[in-house]
Amino acid sequence: MSVRKREWTTPKGEKKTAWVVDYVDTLGKRRLKTFKLKKLADQFAATASVEVREGVHVADSASVTVEKAGALWIASGESAGLERSTINQRKSHLENHIVPLIGQTLLSKLTVPVVREFEDKMRGEGRSPMMVKKILTSLGSILSDASERGLAVRNPVRDIRSSRKGRERRQERRQKSRVEVGIDIPTKDEVRALVAALEPNWRPLLITAIFTGMRSSELRGLRWKDVDFDRFEITVSQRADEFREIGAPKSEAGKRTIPVPPVVINTLKEHKLKHGKAKLVFGNPDGEPRSHTNIINKGLIPAMLRAGVTVDTGDKDKNGNPILKAKYTGLHSLRHFYASWLINRKEDGGLGLPLKMVQERLGHASVVMTMDVYGHLFPRQDDGTELAQAANILLN
Repeated sequence: MSVRKREWTTPKGEKKTAWVVDYVDTLGKRRLKTFKLKKLADQFAATASVEVREGVHVADSASVTVEKAGALWIASGESAGLERSTINQRKSHLENHIVPLIGQTLLSKLTVPVVREFEDKMRGEGRSPMMVKKILTSLGSILSDASERGLAVRNPVRDIRSSRKGRERRQERRQKSRVEVGIDIPTKDEVRALVAALEPNWRPLLITAIFTGMRSSELRGLRWKDVDFDRFEITVSQRADEFREIGAPKSEAGKRTIPVPPVVINTLKEHKLKHGKAKLVFGNPDGEPRSHTNIINKGLIPAMLRAGVTVDTGDKDKNGNPILKAKYTGLHSLRHFYASWLINRKEDGGLGLPLKMVQERLGHASVVMTMDVYGHLFPRQDDGTELAQAANILLN
């Protein structure tokens, strides 16, 4: 590998100078790369010599663009049988965010400063911090896939993540918002009002959601064979995705059996008298899984409005009356309530279950996930009375 100076005169008589790195790549092919400054040529030569020796060097002329690597990444996901929603998310990140900003950049020219500039551009165009983080994750995944194909030497996204790891984790802990009763979690009074306002068509599904904490996809994929009326149990063994396709739960922990109170069993028994011939408990009239949007817009939100579980929008109608909207607009609020019901002390109307059981009932992959979201809801065991008793025992 050599670095040499090249001098020439243009047709207009101007003298030009450049520095050329002359080397043989990992495939034995001679390569020439030109730089304006000797310093840059020397830096490239030092890096390239190590990469060639380790058999990982990719020349610019043999590299591909980020857009091309992204297409290969999507193809990898499709051949691996990833869910359609995951493939669609990959396509959205690539087509709407990555390609418009750095799609034509060669992987060999994708460095940490280039990725940082890409990150800054996304923020400057108004993308949320969470969206920026998700897109960077997708870019890192594209580079990992390209590296396995021999199209990329380095993964600058991974290098950035490694340097930020501790700092980001501390920031996330500071910024992470805990779910709060009355804000994210319906209160007991609100749930009572909601249950009283449920219409017959939606009562079975929403009652089940309240007292099982099942995810929307799990409710939509629930089969009658998974409801044990004698043992008062519901088994989660499958789910319906956003395209109404049936599949396994998102994780192994998602497969679980949930004990349910009589109100759920009695409601489902009544429901089965009308719809027991269908395979799915909460299927649509065609027997297919209901859409999540249908459940929210036709079931949950109208019930919230009838129950008076609302907030003022700040606007008024033509008669001068305040315009109200549903206070909770997602089924996950009912899942949060279920979690709080499991955690609350028995004297407060809850079940008072230990952390591990709460994790299992919710289908979380680990207790860490449960603690991150709901840890602050667990009752403290060192209240003033117990502290006083312990101090008296110690000192007397």
